[in-house]
Amino acid sequence: MDETATQSLDDFLQRVPYVRFLGMRTELAGDEMTAVLPFSRHLIGNPMLPALHGGVIGAFMELTALAQLALADPGRRVPKTIDITVEYLRSGRAQDTYARAILRKVGRRVANVQVEAWQDSRAQPIAGLTGHFLMRNEG
Repeated sequence: MDETATQSLDDFLQRVPYVRFLGMRTELAGDEMTAVLPFSRHLIGNPMLPALHGGVIGAFMELTALAQLALADPGRRVPKTIDITVEYLRSGRAQDTYARAILRKVGRRVANVQVEAWQDSRAQPIAGLTGHFLMRNEG
């Protein structure tokens, strides 16, 4: 991973206030980025279970997609979300959550990204996201 891409990822994470609210961070290992959502009580949507709020999970996955795009193409501004579809597969329990994004297609104008979020085991995802993002040039 080159330093420009890593700096672009750091810049992205610092510019988005909701990233700070969530407490989201990223871990880089070679060319793979894993997003981490550390558990915090303010992220609970259903205190009876307790379970993470669905909007928190969806936003975390959308931000993971945007972070992966920032890492892959550091010369661009933050892409704009065109649309996303979220599949909630099981409750997000009161514990840390992880996500990885796969860039299916990155064109000059549009990117197609898939994200998977899990807690205990990557083989048992709690949610998935498919999204389309408008790529914007710097300037």
